[in-house]
Amino acid sequence: MKNKVILTLSFLAGIFLLNSCLKDNVGEYWKDDLAGKMYATIAVPTLQQMALKPVAGEVPFTFLVNIATDALPTEDITVSLIIDPAAVTLYNTNFKKSYKPFPTVSLTSATLVIKAGTRNGYASGKVWGAETLNACDNYIAGISIASAKTASGNNITIAGNMKSYLLALPISNPYAADYHAIGYRIHPTAGTFTVDKTETASTVNCKTIRKTQMGDYPYILDIEILDVTMVVGGKTMNKVMLSTPDVAPENFGMYSTYTGDPATPPAAPSPDTNYYDPSTKRFVLNYYYLSGGAPRKIYEILTRL
Repeated sequence: MKNKVILTLSFLAGIFLLNSCLKDNVGEYWKDDLAGKMYATIAVPTLQQMALKPVAGEVPFTFLVNIATDALPTEDITVSLIIDPAAVTLYNTNFKKSYKPFPTVSLTSATLVIKAGTRNGYASGKVWGAETLNACDNYIAGISIASAKTASGNNITIAGNMKSYLLALPISNPYAADYHAIGYRIHPTAGTFTVDKTETASTVNCKTIRKTQMGDYPYILDIEILDVTMVVGGKTMNKVMLSTPDVAPENFGMYSTYTGDPATPPAAPSPDTNYYDPSTKRFVLNYYYLSGGAPRKIYEILTRL
C-alpha cells in the first residue's frame, strides 16, 4: 500500500491548489485505503525559484502547508517547521545537482496553526546577505515539516516525499546595470564617430554582461569579468575578456595598450585597457573588428549609473 499512498498524495497536492475540497472521483479513490487519515505536506514540494539581487536587505517569501485528508479537520492543527540543509543534500543526491544551502535564512513563522475546518495555511520566511555571496554559486533554502499535531495532541503523519519546501535562490549578475558610455569608433575612411550615451548591460551569466553596441555601431559586445587582476595607476583592476557573436573570432580582438585617436575625447586615462575598476565601477575598453581587412578601432569608458 505504501506506493499507492505516495502516488495519491503526489496527485492530490496539485488538486488542493485548485480546490480545497476533494473532487468526487478523487475522493472515491482516496477512501479505498486512506479514509480518515491525514498527512502533513508542503503543497508544492517541487523546486521553486526566486532570483535575488546582490544587494543588502531582507527578502521575504511564503509557501503553502497542506493537510491532505478526505474530510476537513475538526481540530486546529499546529505544524512546526525547521530550516533543513539536509533537504538540499537529498535534492542534490536525487537529481545529481550541486546546490549549496543558502547560508542566511530564517522562518518568520516556525509554527503554523491550520484552523479547524480548513486544510492549509501559508508559512513565511526571509533570506538576506546575497551581496556577500558568489553569484556563480547555486543556492537553495530548504525548509521541512518537523511535526504536526492536532489540538488534542494527536500526531499527524508527515508525508516523507512531500515534507520539504525547496527554494532556489540564484543571485543576479552584479555587473548588469545601466552605464554612461563615452568614447568613439574610428573608421579607416569615414573618420571618427563619438559616443556619449546611456547603455544597458544585461546578464549573460554570473560573470558576463552584454551590451548591444560597439561604440556607435549596432554589434553585440560581451564583457566577461575575469578573476585575473592587473595594476593600473597603483590600483588593482580585474581584467576583462571581450567577445561578440556578430564578428568571426579571427576578425575581432582587443588592444592591450591604448590605440586610437588621443585628440578625440575621452582621452585614455592610462595606456592600459580592457579592465574593470571595482572602486569606480568603470570599464575601460579598447578593441577592434575587421571589415574588408581594415580595423574599426573602438575605445569606450563605461561608468555605472
